[in-house]
Amino acid sequence: MEPRVVFDKVWKKFRRGERHDSLRDLVPSLVRRMVRGTPQGLQAEEFWAVEDVSFTVPAGQALGIIGPNGAGKSTSLKLLTKILRPTTGACRVQGRVGALIEVAAGFHPDLTGRENVFLQGAIMGMSRAEVLERFDDIVDFAGVGAFIDTQIKRYSSGMNARLGFSIAAHLRPDVLIIDEVLSVGDMAFQQRCVERMFEFKRQGVAIVFVSHNLQAVADLCDQVLVLRRQRLFLGDPVQGISTYVRSLEGATDSQGPVHITAALVDANGGPVEIVKPGDRLTLKATIDARSAVHDFVIAFRIVRSTDQLLVYDAHFPASDFGVSNLSDGGGLTVDFDFRANLTRGQYQLETHLFDVESQRHLAWLRPAGLFAVEEHRTWGGVADVAASASVTRIER
Repeated sequence: MEPRVVFDKVWKKFRRGERHDSLRDLVPSLVRRMVRGTPQGLQAEEFWAVEDVSFTVPAGQALGIIGPNGAGKSTSLKLLTKILRPTTGACRVQGRVGALIEVAAGFHPDLTGRENVFLQGAIMGMSRAEVLERFDDIVDFAGVGAFIDTQIKRYSSGMNARLGFSIAAHLRPDVLIIDEVLSVGDMAFQQRCVERMFEFKRQGVAIVFVSHNLQAVADLCDQVLVLRRQRLFLGDPVQGISTYVRSLEGATDSQGPVHITAALVDANGGPVEIVKPGDRLTLKATIDARSAVHDFVIAFRIVRSTDQLLVYDAHFPASDFGVSNLSDGGGLTVDFDFRANLTRGQYQLETHLFDVESQRHLAWLRPAGLFAVEEHRTWGGVADVAASASVTRIER
């Protein structure tokens, strides 16, 4: 079966501060645009926003696109929705497209919410009768019934996002293209969005989903594209998120006075990717001194990758291990044993060596290890408290 979404060897460039204030500036620019050859070479002030990126999404599957700000994520979605044209390469989307690229994108600020619903339906090729049939569901899902006849420019960013997603989600798309809808709105709305996208997958809708919410990406997506203008990774979501997190942080300074390496293993000494709440893990760190070190502290930290929330931070003075110093060329191995009493999510480990006398870091390794906790009970929070529930029926 032919994929619903095709992104084939796409390049897209922009020019910094491009303005045409005179005919003298405009004519050379038009000539350059007419010569659409290979992607080699950039003119002055030009840069590549997307470089040779390819992916496909079949019906009933979801692709998550993750990466830092400026990586080309939103540009890729605008290319898919034909808001932008690629410099070279091809973008194809088969079927009706529901899209929410930016909060309030496509809304006319002077029209009411009601009028914008019908406008968006017309843009998607739907008749007034088709939009009217789904109108009440759109408004109920968005939760803006009291303001549906208010001009969009009076809406908050959360109201805009809720209405935009609701329109995209209720007009029966074949392809759903969503950018950062989970960054706006309360938790209940975010959960409804994720549940609706799962429902779409079951109905055979192809989804392209850009988000910084790594947990939502891990839960929803069948494959993940890690983007930094170029494709860093395309494949399994857990491996993709690990690749992304590792790309954000550098290892300990190899030229510093201390060098740290580490490996995360399970209770059997095997490598770790996905664990259950409460599983016992060990971070095995090796510390090599390039010069003498005295009176130091070893730190162990757990950080939630989704939002960089510090979950745990512990410090172990060297004296606790009966070690007063490290000589030049000496070293230590340190085993940090812990239980992953955590709710579902992506987590990273960090460790560093701190010199007490100079009050400075001698080395810092992040991420020292990466793992995902898999469970399906909780929606929010960090700590797994092994909660359970029991019910007693009351007869009246």
